[in-house]
Amino acid sequence: MESFNEYHIDPKEFTFLKKIQDNWQVIRDEFTHFIKNASQEELNFTYEILGPKSKTIKTKGNSKYSAFGILFQGLFIDKYIEFHQIKYVEYGSNEASEKAFILREKYFPNLANLIEKVNLNHDEIIRNVYFGTFHPGLDIKLHVNYNPHMNRGYLGLIVPEGDIAMKICHEELYWHEGEFMVLDHSYPHCPHNYTNYDRTVLVVDFFKPDMPREKAIAFEREQVTQRMQDNPYSLGVFGKSDKAKEEDFIKYGLAHQLEWDKAL
Repeated sequence: MESFNEYHIDPKEFTFLKKIQDNWQVIRDEFTHFIKNASQEELNFTYEILGPKSKTIKTKGNSKYSAFGILFQGLFIDKYIEFHQIKYVEYGSNEASEKAFILREKYFPNLANLIEKVNLNHDEIIRNVYFGTFHPGLDIKLHVNYNPHMNRGYLGLIVPEGDIAMKICHEELYWHEGEFMVLDHSYPHCPHNYTNYDRTVLVVDFFKPDMPREKAIAFEREQVTQRMQDNPYSLGVFGKSDKAKEEDFIKYGLAHQLEWDKAL
C-alpha cells in the first residue's frame, strides 16, 4: 500500500489523469513508432527544437536526459513557437512552427486528441506535456521546479527493472509502466538511472485543482515571461529558480553534490 504526503500525491485525486492513463499503451506506441520510423532529419529537429532545455539543472558525468513535447503552457508546441516568435539558428519561427505542426499531426494525433479533450472539459488544466527519457547512468543534481500552483505527473511508458528512481526530500520513489506518479516539484528532488537501459515517461504538468485559476495563470505568465527572457529554449519549463538552496543539500544528505561543479 503506497503512502502519500504533501509532495507525493495520490494520482486518484485527479480524475482527469485517468483518461490519459487509460490510454498509456497508445501513447507509448506513438512514442516508439516515432523513434523507430522518423527520419534522421525529423529526429534532429524534434530533439533540438521541441524539447525544453535547461541552463541550470546539472547532471553528473556525461549521462544525459532528453526530452521533447507537444504542449507548453497550454499551447501546442507549434502555436507556442509562433506566439513567442522563438528564433533558431537554422529555422525561422514560422518554419519551425510549421514543421512542429506537421510532426505532431503525423506522429502524435492520439496524444494531441487526449490533451484537447481533457483541457476542454477541465478548464485548460494541463499546461505542459512532453516525453522525458533518462539515459543509462543519469544522475541529476538536487534542484526544484518552483511553482506553488502546479503539480507534475509522470506516466510510466518504458520503465526498466533496476535502480532507477526519484529522490524527493527523504524518499526514494519508483516509476511503473502504465501508472502515474504525481509530485509537487517545488520540493527538492534529484532523479537517477543506474540501469543500462533508457527510461521514458510522459511528463504532464497541471494546475492544482484547488488553487484559484486566475491566480495560477497570472503566476505562470509572470514566471514564463522571465524564463523565456533568460532562455527561450527552456520553453518556459526551466529557469534560474530551479537551483536548490545550499541548506537543502545538507538537509537531505546530498552535500557531496556541491562538489560536482568543481569536478565538472
